[in-house]
Amino acid sequence: MQIKASDLSAMLNGTVEGDPDVLISRPSKIEEGGEGTITFLGNPKYESYIYSTTASVVLVSKDFTPSQPVNATLIRVDDVYNSIAFLLDQFGAQMNQGPSGISDHALVNEAAKIGEGVSIGAFSIISKNASIGANTLIHDQVFVGEGVEIGSNCVLHPGVKIYHACKIGNNCTIHSNSVIGADGFGFAPQGDGTFKKVSQIGNVVMEDNVDVGSNVTIDRATMGSTFIKQGVKIDNLVQIAHNVVVGENTVIAAQAGVAGSTKIGKNCMIGGQVGFAGHLEIADGTKIQAQSGLASSVKEKGQALFGSPAIPYNDYIKSYAVFKKLPALYRKLGALEKEIQELKEK
Repeated sequence: MQIKASDLSAMLNGTVEGDPDVLISRPSKIEEGGEGTITFLGNPKYESYIYSTTASVVLVSKDFTPSQPVNATLIRVDDVYNSIAFLLDQFGAQMNQGPSGISDHALVNEAAKIGEGVSIGAFSIISKNASIGANTLIHDQVFVGEGVEIGSNCVLHPGVKIYHACKIGNNCTIHSNSVIGADGFGFAPQGDGTFKKVSQIGNVVMEDNVDVGSNVTIDRATMGSTFIKQGVKIDNLVQIAHNVVVGENTVIAAQAGVAGSTKIGKNCMIGGQVGFAGHLEIADGTKIQAQSGLASSVKEKGQALFGSPAIPYNDYIKSYAVFKKLPALYRKLGALEKEIQELKEK
């Protein structure tokens, strides 16, 4: 991809300061730069780099006032981060193009329904009665099980596995090696100390505009469905257990784990390595700090939580300020006890 600064500025509703005809071929970090690259200044702490960057073009906010001369051409925009997100989408679309059409090495069951404009890569398997919506891109070595429904404009990256009867909405992206619809962790203890597997006969329902990272596992329900609601964003290495519900526009960072039948509300923000016990209900808008543990339900909306077991964020910070002083406080307490004992003995 190669584009003039003036053409890109028009796409971003921006204004150009400098050479409008300079060509841009790729994005770069502001501290690395390089001829023909475009970068951005969004955080003021990186301002020093704009005066030395070798990038050809820098995206800046409309109210940015340089304190020194800038060699690069500037494109001034209303929102730098939204503009760079748009820009990365454009370059990403060029760099991440997958297969075109259906590979001769793909195995597509004759009873599967394939929409217009679908692409399927080599060694991918589309099983009986599966349906794939229009313009969906399926990379190499993807498995789509029997009766699976996948909507339009989805992207399944190499190695994705979708088990039977699961449903994927429109505009969803699932990254490499994620597994949707494996059995939930259901085992009944027996009198002799062994465990008997409980059949998991439900499915996973993923609504529209969901993004799933690499190596994510979302288990099928024992009965009914595990629900990933519209707009959810899931990072790499996340485990979602059977019959869980993740509400609309909730985001979950890497290595979080959600035990069975927990219901997470909409617009929640869940940090990395957060753990949820089973059968909890988490209110809408809850924010949970990384490495926290949830052992009980959260009923009040919009809380920020921290710790294990998690408590309100500000309470945890105050408690930690005391906790880290405990060794010194313990020594002082010991000294006071000794003084009191000495006074008693006089």
